[in-house]
Amino acid sequence: MDVVPSVYFKKLVNTEGIWEARITIAGNIFRLLGFLTDRSFVVLTNGFQKKSQDTPRSEIELAENRKRDFLRRR
Repeated sequence: MDVVPSVYFKKLVNTEGIWEARITIAGNIFRLLGFLTDRSFVVLTNGFQKKSQDTPRSEIELAENRKRDFLRRR
């Protein structure tokens, strides 16, 4: 298994297994939140343009809700 540097992909602390992918395009920083299933499949739940250091709690809660819904329906 290849390892992705944490500058691009890292687990968010104090979450229900939510990971953050960081992307910079033309000086704009974007974040994609999601989770891992079966240790090999990433499900992206939501994305937003980040303007501060902290990830908004509302975005984390949205990702956690969508993760629970995905796992419930699976």
